[in-house]
Amino acid sequence: RIGLMKWVAAIIILCVSVATAIFLGQERTPEAALLTLHNNEASTTLVTTLEDGSIVYLADNSQLSYPEHFQREKREVSLLGNALFDVSGNKERPFLIETEQARIEVLGTSFNIKSSDKSIFELAVRRGLVKVTLKKNGEQTLVKAGQTVSLFSNRLQVAPTQDNEQFSDYTRRIQFKDERLGDILHVINLEYPMMPLKATADLEDRRLTVSFYNNSPATMAELICAALKLKCTQQNNIWMISEP
Repeated sequence: RIGLMKWVAAIIILCVSVATAIFLGQERTPEAALLTLHNNEASTTLVTTLEDGSIVYLADNSQLSYPEHFQREKREVSLLGNALFDVSGNKERPFLIETEQARIEVLGTSFNIKSSDKSIFELAVRRGLVKVTLKKNGEQTLVKAGQTVSLFSNRLQVAPTQDNEQFSDYTRRIQFKDERLGDILHVINLEYPMMPLKATADLEDRRLTVSFYNNSPATMAELICAALKLKCTQQNNIWMISEP
């Protein structure tokens, strides 16, 4: 009996040790690396494309924090200041935005968030549907395309959007910092679909820092080619970027 009890005790100790090792291993697993994007340029929008293809137009004096790789079940970022989001659709992985006063959940849409210290919280939806949850009291509301939700007296109020120019304000003066050429061209083509810019597949991963100020597609193509020492040619209504 004494021998049997020793074997039982040894098995129990082994199981506890294994469980403890697994627990400690899980505790030590590093969290996803967070990247922070600051826009300190006055009156210039800093544009970046996230891992999932979502585009963020970050206003001046604003900050975006996001993981290098999104989790499998959700895509979560944090915003301080103002930004225009164009979120790629994915019903299985909702896109979540944390601001100081509210939490925003979207599936795939375009909307403008104002959450700076100098103005009240406001969210205007250009297309799609957005759910806004007020952190202070848990109040929730759905905001549709053409509507704006604002925070007044700690309550969310939804009304028709009055200022439709707010969306285009983000695209007049835009800057890209070390962005993929393929992502830059995608952003440009969203604004100028009738005269798109295209590059050969081998060039899409080239990195580029460039600014545009109300430039035409032709001028933007020329600026890109000059910066990367490439060639641009017009083929009907398409500007093609290729090796010289």
